[in-house]
Amino acid sequence: MSEFEFGDRTLVGHPLCVARFEVDGILDLGASPWTTRRIGYITGGRFEGPRLRGEILPGGGNWSTTGAGQDGAATGTFDARCIWKTDDGALIYVTYTGRTWIPPEVAQAFRDPAQPQVDPSRYRLRIAPVFETSDRRYDWLNAMLAVGVGERLANGVRHHIYEIP
Repeated sequence: MSEFEFGDRTLVGHPLCVARFEVDGILDLGASPWTTRRIGYITGGRFEGPRLRGEILPGGGNWSTTGAGQDGAATGTFDARCIWKTDDGALIYVTYTGRTWIPPEVAQAFRDPAQPQVDPSRYRLRIAPVFETSDRRYDWLNAMLAVGVGERLANGVRHHIYEIP
């Protein structure tokens, strides 16, 4: 068990993996009467951890929404679905919800993939992944509660995912 930073708190959990999602073809649907919506196509990626490693298959996506917080920050939600394939051939269906908080002073750089890396301490990307598999070797994932702390990359996102005991 190890401690990890989760915003301004230190929590205790087991490192599960670091998942790097490659995202392309983002469709900005714009502002409807209810929200601003964007859809990102997952083109691939990789996850690596002590008990779990493999590739993120192309074809998943993230349906995100964004609104404005009272402090002027962009606040948002995630609705992501994808398939992971372990190095030993197991298929795992992964879904996650989550929240973002991006203050006005970093919003432009955060949204521009051409900008240099934006310091992840200046914004928040948090997810709650859920795993589903029929492979008995990974049955332990089916009952797991997990959280992730993310950072934006030029062509996607990287999440540090922890199992909560």
